Amino acid sequence: MEYQEALDRMRRGEKAAAGSPAHQAMCQLAQEAMKLTVQLNNSYHEPEEVRSLFSQITGKPVGSDFTLFPPFYTDCGKNITVGKNVFINCCCCFQDQGGITIGDGSLIGHHVVLATINHSLNPADRGDNCPAPIVIGKNVWIGANATVTPGVTIGDGAVVAAGAVVTKDVPANMVGGGVPAKIIKRVSENE
Repeated sequence: MEYQEALDRMRRGEKAAAGSPAHQAMCQLAQEAMKLTVQLNNSYHEPEEVRSLFSQITGKPVGSDFTLFPPFYTDCGKNITVGKNVFINCCCCFQDQGGITIGDGSLIGHHVVLATINHSLNPADRGDNCPAPIVIGKNVWIGANATVTPGVTIGDGAVVAAGAVVTKDVPANMVGGGVPAKIIKRVSENE
């Protein structure tokens, strides 16, 4: 199976059965991502070099307003899309087979996990990969050590508190926090 076909299937949320051609393509994409992330993470790079390596990881260009503090980890990379003026802090792990979109002006804290793959609860099918996209709106702030699970949308202007485990959508301009995350309050312009 061609990489692009596998990526398209994942973006559509089609399950990749263990050992299937789609699953094998995912494994090959992971190998490519590991090579590039090792290159990114194991020596110092000037900001423009970081942007170049990140662009190679994602297969998409990023602008000079994009900032990433390595190390950064992904097991695919090709299903990550970032907007303008995005900041990703160190030690983030993006499992992006299902697709991760990060809107303009968003801030991703250190040690954030964005996971777009789930597995079946049925032990007979446990090795199958079930993708679902994560969509992060514009001007979102995701605090340190938060985890966002498959299929979640974080609305424009929302905040995810540090350490939260987000299993449901966070509406625009709301603060979500806790384990599992609940809506805590509306974002206030005075804070």
